[in-house]
Amino acid sequence: MRGGAKQGLDTHILLIGVNHTQAPIALRERLAIRDADLTNALSRCGPSNGSGPALFPECVILSTCNRLEIYAVTENAAQGRETLVQFLSQYCQVPVNEFAGVLDHLVDAEAATHLTRVACGLESMVVGEPQILGQVTDAYQVALDCQATGPVLNTLFRHAIRAGKRARTETAISQHATSVPSASATLAEREVPDLNGRVVLVMGAGDMGQIAGRAMVARGVGELIVANRTYERGQRLAGQLDGEAIAFERQAEALARADVVVTATGAPQPILTSDQVAVTMAERPQRPLLIIDIAVPRDTDPAVAQLPGVRLFDIDDLQEVVNGNLEARQREIPRVEAIAAEEAGVFLDWFHLLDVIPTIVELRRRAETIKRQELDKALRRLGDVDDRQQEVVRAMAHGLLNKLLHEPTVRLKQQAAQGDGQLYADTVRELFGLELPRSGPGANGSEGDF
Repeated sequence: MRGGAKQGLDTHILLIGVNHTQAPIALRERLAIRDADLTNALSRCGPSNGSGPALFPECVILSTCNRLEIYAVTENAAQGRETLVQFLSQYCQVPVNEFAGVLDHLVDAEAATHLTRVACGLESMVVGEPQILGQVTDAYQVALDCQATGPVLNTLFRHAIRAGKRARTETAISQHATSVPSASATLAEREVPDLNGRVVLVMGAGDMGQIAGRAMVARGVGELIVANRTYERGQRLAGQLDGEAIAFERQAEALARADVVVTATGAPQPILTSDQVAVTMAERPQRPLLIIDIAVPRDTDPAVAQLPGVRLFDIDDLQEVVNGNLEARQREIPRVEAIAAEEAGVFLDWFHLLDVIPTIVELRRRAETIKRQELDKALRRLGDVDDRQQEVVRAMAHGLLNKLLHEPTVRLKQQAAQGDGQLYADTVRELFGLELPRSGPGANGSEGDF
């Protein structure tokens, strides 16, 4: 386990996930959760679960081509981790033993810091790539729409998104980044001589397909064809790029014409099978075909790579290409890391107060009750006193209470900032006989200011 959880039953942030640094694409595509399935997954994992008690009071799922990460809030870090792992296994129908060895597991501060780094592009295959901030924002918005979030993850994701925006406005890291789709054009230029005279087929007109198409046009391809399941969307992209749109059902015809194919759809199963591509190649035995598959799950059956005349690359093969501009990005990384750490630190200051605020509130409530009782007794004993004399007595009692509570309140907040808030809160409750529930994510009733 990476990361140190706070001790006891209180509020924890959990993260489990797999990413491109440890898990190969063959595993990542099995664990991917499509955009269309996110609402269903959140309903089974988060508080909107309709078939029984919620697994977690707060949950956000981030699923991209390079990572699947589930963020959740729980009272017990060890039990929560086991529940998350079992949920992922059952939902994706992948046995735990097939992904346990590459599973990231972060708790509390490390989970929060990781998310701010992800939103800044520091954990991406392409360091600084701009798409990840939109993906983090979209994942949070889906969870928000599903009412799967709460005070803790709302505050965390807002700080992470702010960190990502600051990284793009306060540093030049995005100016030096090469996105995965644009890297596909670089790869095509390297693998295919005279790209400016070739026909390129882009399958999928979503964000990835659009970037890939523009990158190909910028490199002067001879002809661009766009195939998309929704013909109108493909037609819009083709119109923007002075290309040709075809119906998705005519992909065989487009394959026969293409020298380079870039696949970037959201299909759950391969759209290019070995049999299909074999038929195409039989019709053009003297013309090789380059296929660059940047989709997760993959759009192309890996067996296609065995066909004569076909060269197949997937998203993991692009690592060498995207590292080509690394030197320029490296200069900006320390500045971006400082931004990510700063936003994570602000969040963690707030998060650690969850351990002590309920105790502080209850301690003050108890003290106020005692103050009122003793004031009433004192005023009765004094007898006939005027309003000004009563005000002096009440002000003295209020001043004494505030002075007595000031130091323990400050110390509790200081210990919370150092991660020891729960221990000290427990001690205060024991010393003063305060009976109240353990602190929880909703104890404050607020999420902090932005």
